Amino acid sequence: MKTSPTIIQPVILFDGVCNFCNSTINFVIKNDKKNEIKFAAIQSNAGKQLLAQYSLPPDDLQSFVFIENGVVYKRSTAAFRVCKYLGGVWKLGYSLLVIPAVARDAVYNFVAKNRYKWFGKKEKCMIPSPAVRSRFLE
Repeated sequence: MKTSPTIIQPVILFDGVCNFCNSTINFVIKNDKKNEIKFAAIQSNAGKQLLAQYSLPPDDLQSFVFIENGVVYKRSTAAFRVCKYLGGVWKLGYSLLVIPAVARDAVYNFVAKNRYKWFGKKEKCMIPSPAVRSRFLE
């Protein structure tokens, strides 16, 4: 019997071909001073494994997913929960969770729907630099 590898959490699942998503991941890498957050492109083997493990649809590229303490957060809730791991003023983003999810997700969904049009798309998932490669699940 094949066992799945232990996934180090917290972890962000993201659309690896989306330029906006890749910029967001680079922003998190820069501002997560303790290097606590791990990353996996939804298209990667690790990403597909996590989607299956948490019964998430494998083709839902519209959602930013954050897994923390075994709990899956999506869309704006995921984005704002990430903020508590960031340094400086960005940590305050976590307090935006007081805004009702229906309002936050309306903005989130609008951006998600238009992100390829506004920011473009890559042919392949980004390849992390050697300096941050250990933070990416494969």
